[in-house]
Amino acid sequence: MKIRTMLLAAAAALTLGLAVQPALAIEDDPGPAAYEKAMKGKRVVLVPLSMGFDLAQGWAAILEREVKAFGGVFETRDPNWSTEAGAQAITDVINSDAKPDVLIIMSPDLNSYSKLMKKAQEKGIYVILIDNPANYKADAYVGGDWDRLGQMEAEAVVKGCGPNSSKKIGLVQGDQVNATSLYQYAGIMKVLEKNPDFKVVAKPDSNWDATTSRNVTVTMLQQNPDICGIIDFWDGDASGSSSAIRDAGKQDQIYLVTTGGGEETATCANVANGTYDAVVSTELYNESEAMVAMIKYLLQSGQPPGTASPYIYSLMSTVTKENLNPRSCWNLKALQEAAKK
Repeated sequence: MKIRTMLLAAAAALTLGLAVQPALAIEDDPGPAAYEKAMKGKRVVLVPLSMGFDLAQGWAAILEREVKAFGGVFETRDPNWSTEAGAQAITDVINSDAKPDVLIIMSPDLNSYSKLMKKAQEKGIYVILIDNPANYKADAYVGGDWDRLGQMEAEAVVKGCGPNSSKKIGLVQGDQVNATSLYQYAGIMKVLEKNPDFKVVAKPDSNWDATTSRNVTVTMLQQNPDICGIIDFWDGDASGSSSAIRDAGKQDQIYLVTTGGGEETATCANVANGTYDAVVSTELYNESEAMVAMIKYLLQSGQPPGTASPYIYSLMSTVTKENLNPRSCWNLKALQEAAKK
């Protein structure tokens, strides 16, 4: 009994001692102040191929919302599909009094903007390449792995045509200088090498134009009426190839595959109504979030521009009627409305 009493007394004394100890001081989290110091007032400029298509508008909406939220300034420049106008826009922002801290560029080809990107880095500007690779080590490349994307397109068309088809495939390429077109083609060929019964019987260029895509597809179908599948290298001009297929009455005979960023009217609506049989999506949300993360990292890193050149490949998916769901696509109008709030 005495032992129990002694233990209770010791416990009471310990409790009383703890009660009179001062509370431990908790220092302020240093993160928010460091973040604000690195980010506030920073300028981010986007120079896509054009501001007139869904990808550029989607990126801009997400970037504007994010940059404004961290107290920065976001701007765009619109080359309107002109390489010369794009080069001039990049030159102007590099030489402006209010230079950007981060310059995001969608390159029209492998080489046109290389010297300008080098000049930007020399002036202390971080350069991020978005979606289109180039022969220059930017501070980051964010976008699709176009070789892998081409493989996914080829896998879809081989499956869509099936073993009992003619196994004849047509390609509607973009052009012969844009990296997305060149790498896409290389990826397609890798898959077809593993499926030697499938042959490419035509591979014209569209120059990323829907009317041209339609015209070359009409010719393709006249010369090869038993084609089982077509891969058009961009959903922006696949509306042309799909129109040629429809006019020929071959929607049920030709499996049409293309690629895009997953915008609702361009991807999901066209998959749902049968205009496209499969779309390999680069998933704009994933690209944009990776781009935002790189911007925030670079501005806080303290490293000089040109220090590193990571590849941040976005997750891609093949969207078909079978797997179409509410998360497959995004709505441009909704993104733009969110950016205003």
